[in-house]
Amino acid sequence: MSLIETNGLTKDYGDGRGIFDINLKIEQGEMVGFVGTNGSGKTTTIRSILGFIKPTSGSAQVDGLTSWEHSSKILKNIGYVPGEIAFPDLKTGVNFLKSQADFLGVKDMSYANSLIERLQLDPRANLKRMSKGMKQKTALVAALMTDLPIIILDEPTTGLDPLMRVTFLEILKEEHAKGKTIFISSHLYEELETTCDRVALINNGHIVDVADMNALRNRPVKDFKIEFQSADDYNRFLNEKFKIIRRQEQYNQVTIRIPGDEMGVLLKLLSGYSVKFISQIPYTLEKHFKNILINKQGDDENV
Repeated sequence: MSLIETNGLTKDYGDGRGIFDINLKIEQGEMVGFVGTNGSGKTTTIRSILGFIKPTSGSAQVDGLTSWEHSSKILKNIGYVPGEIAFPDLKTGVNFLKSQADFLGVKDMSYANSLIERLQLDPRANLKRMSKGMKQKTALVAALMTDLPIIILDEPTTGLDPLMRVTFLEILKEEHAKGKTIFISSHLYEELETTCDRVALINNGHIVDVADMNALRNRPVKDFKIEFQSADDYNRFLNEKFKIIRRQEQYNQVTIRIPGDEMGVLLKLLSGYSVKFISQIPYTLEKHFKNILINKQGDDENV
């Protein structure tokens, strides 16, 4: 069994709301992303895995233990940041972090202090008066300072400015390199694309696809946009034996798709043309998932 696993996990709130037949496996040491729009089911899935929500049907397990039945035991091995942060009635961030450390048996606060410094957090601030970003940083320090083997994060970069987001993602990569198993939800494709081994797309409560990031980065075909200096060269190139996926005649531009190992062939051929520019079009995670959703919508309309 995988370290984290859901089988037919369903929580039906009625009127099409909830999550349905979620089948997901996360292996030990993997970093898996979970992307979808607000209301798509990310938080319900995470809360079900943690045992906070009883499923309508199906199950979730963590390290072989059923989540709903063994939630308290499961949580002892998980550093968790919820999507909506609610602190206990304590005066400052220092008080909160110390109480968490005492509760979880953390004796050495050196890593917590390192995280506080890197995230530029002032833990002396009043908990209730903290900005959203400061609350987020405090919750992140509390989750990561315990050095637990599993980290589950629900939209952890919400409220962080762009520089702090980069710093946090660097910290997360370091945690992954230590062998931690990480499950992170987000609505930002870019931050999952640069950190995760795999990314699952959830839409309207259903997992639509799970993308292998290594396969996406090493895609066997590549797309190139080429602009020619003249209409004559543009029209002449259209007769070449390349797969054309877009034409922009008004700009003398063409976009082609070729096997990755044929780049040399293309460049040699283009030496006989007057080319204004050539650029590779990156195949992003966002583009991959948007293509899948467009195709799915087309299939649904044809049913």
